[in-house]
Amino acid sequence: MSSFIPQASLFLGIIPALILLYMSIKGYEGYFKEKLMFLTFVVGLIIGFITAVFEILTSKVGILFIFLFPLLEQLFKTIILNLRRFQEKQETTIYGFCLGLGFGSVFTPASLIMGKYQTADIAFFLALLGTLGLIFFHAASGTFIGYGVYAGKLPRYLTLSIALQLPITSVVYITNLFDAGYLQISLVVYGIIIYWYAIKKILPRILAEGQRRKRAHKEADIKSK
Repeated sequence: MSSFIPQASLFLGIIPALILLYMSIKGYEGYFKEKLMFLTFVVGLIIGFITAVFEILTSKVGILFIFLFPLLEQLFKTIILNLRRFQEKQETTIYGFCLGLGFGSVFTPASLIMGKYQTADIAFFLALLGTLGLIFFHAASGTFIGYGVYAGKLPRYLTLSIALQLPITSVVYITNLFDAGYLQISLVVYGIIIYWYAIKKILPRILAEGQRRKRAHKEADIKSK
């Protein structure tokens, strides 16, 4: 069987990410600008690519991999989302989600290309599953950081994002060390769980808080009259 085509592998990350994007932000119309939403997605692709290249070049750091790259990846997202134009704005939570999706989608082609898998290999399918789990996770961690920037709780949610990534880098490290590809399945389950929490528990807060702010403004207007 011929080797997996590197150019085509890019779509294995971007297409699922875009599908997840439209599914997840349904009902949040009016809380974001589409141009800025896609811009943050593209920026996520760029910084994800830079991070992936850096990680590939420094992949022989040993057990430090477990701790170093969660810190690096989440700080990259924080630098973008903590720009002045995003601070204390509800929509930053959604932009964080988009940034994380773009960021995570890069790791699918990067992993498959560097792994030099054959499309018929079981290792190929296991690697694909694992990287799809990373898309879910990075979307969630982007949401956490975006909400932290909006709510003025960035240190708390940045720390949470870093801590939640430690199990992922631990699995990746063990997988590479012992050639235990079957562990990649756990990344999918874990990524989906963290994503579910972000979508169901964190993202809806901007709706509730938005409604509270509208009610507060209406009450203030009534009192002023």
